[in-house]
Amino acid sequence: MRISEYRLSTVWRLDAPLHAVWSAIHDSARWPEWWKNVEQVAEIEAGSSDGIGSLQRYTWKGRLPYRVVFDVRVTRIEPLVALEGIASGDLEGIGSWRFASERGITVVHYEWRVRTRRGWMNLFAPLAKPLFQWNHDFVMHEGGVSLARMLDARLVSIEHRS
Repeated sequence: MRISEYRLSTVWRLDAPLHAVWSAIHDSARWPEWWKNVEQVAEIEAGSSDGIGSLQRYTWKGRLPYRVVFDVRVTRIEPLVALEGIASGDLEGIGSWRFASERGITVVHYEWRVRTRRGWMNLFAPLAKPLFQWNHDFVMHEGGVSLARMLDARLVSIEHRS
């Protein structure tokens, strides 16, 4: 069976301090408190004192009638600049967050390069791939709106790229 690959990218621009945005994204254990599509984050392994090597299990639910569950092992933490991890489970690949400040606006760029590992997803991917991408964009849109609300900040823009 053919495995489907996805390269998804989202850019959030928020009128919020870089440090506040970084802190909210870095603390993924609290995502379910403000990002409704994140149903659960469970720590599997703590990793080193700086967080490198830590392993979390994420359960996500978008608009489509399924959940995805995957683990992410943190491979890079560069405060106020970047977070990266390797995913395994229903999705397998690399996720990376990059942070910057442009004229007082915090820019968050999320890139998700993954392959689907669930048989039904791969079976239906030739027809459903646009729906899977739409669902991902929906989840990321909700995340940007929710993050702005949680930080009491203005969401300047959201861009999705596939």
